[in-house]
Amino acid sequence: MRLRQGEGLAELLEVIERFTPLAQSLAPSAAVAQVGGALRLFGVGPVGLAQRLRLQAAALYGLGTVVGIGPSWSVAAMASSRTGSGGVLHVPASDTADFLGPLPIGELYGIRRAQATALRSLRVLTIGQLAVLPGATVLRILGRPGRALQERALGVDHRMVVPGRAAETVSVRADFAVDVLDGFEVRSAALRLAAELGARLRAGERAARSITVVMRMADRTEVSKARTLAAPSAHTDDLRRAVYGVLDGFGLQRARIRRLTLVAEAVDGGLAHTQLTLDGAREARLRVEPVIDRLNDRYEPGTVGPAAALA
Repeated sequence: MRLRQGEGLAELLEVIERFTPLAQSLAPSAAVAQVGGALRLFGVGPVGLAQRLRLQAAALYGLGTVVGIGPSWSVAAMASSRTGSGGVLHVPASDTADFLGPLPIGELYGIRRAQATALRSLRVLTIGQLAVLPGATVLRILGRPGRALQERALGVDHRMVVPGRAAETVSVRADFAVDVLDGFEVRSAALRLAAELGARLRAGERAARSITVVMRMADRTEVSKARTLAAPSAHTDDLRRAVYGVLDGFGLQRARIRRLTLVAEAVDGGLAHTQLTLDGAREARLRVEPVIDRLNDRYEPGTVGPAAALA
């Protein structure tokens, strides 16, 4: 189950837990649940239960949602992005091959951009083509991660739902006055948001373990990608590099962007990487950040920050 607008994950989880305790949050905007027991308890089919979930999410919290239903975690996730106007798509186990087979290889759940590029270079263009490749060939192309990807191409996903509340997150966003193309204005806004996010994390003695970038387009659709940091950090430059890496991964061309949101999965700041390096410039930036934070606290947020963000 996924939010249309990317906000309200804690509330979404509360709604799901009204029907089943086997629910796991997937920050920043989705959750996965096992509903076999709920189907028997409420005496409805999968689609009927999904409609009840969507109705309660809208009635109680004003949340717009979509629901993908499938025999495995990954199939349900891919179904959730293809629900259309109805908001619900059910892929029975018997229809899994027909559903997955024609989909572009880049849409396989969990595949990385470099992995999809490697497969396309060998004319493996669809999920169905990956599913029928010999295992040895997949291993040679993708290495050990290829085994799990091929299983997902077959509709198999061994991950279990681990019940849990939404992870603590810190988010910031920028709305553009007019729809803009990816370029200087978007990168400047991303840098400004990274600086704001870093300041908020440091103020709360937190650090980011991962960063999710959510972009709303001119047609109101949203795309999102996440990146896990090499080590938890609240340092603005680490956050900036992660965000820029995600933006590069979108491969945007002429898409017009209306909103940019950054969501950090926050952990205890004591887990942040503090080892000294031989990078003098980095060490200087680390030392000056507390000074910048105090100046912004004394005057107002954004008074002092990266020049490119203030341009």
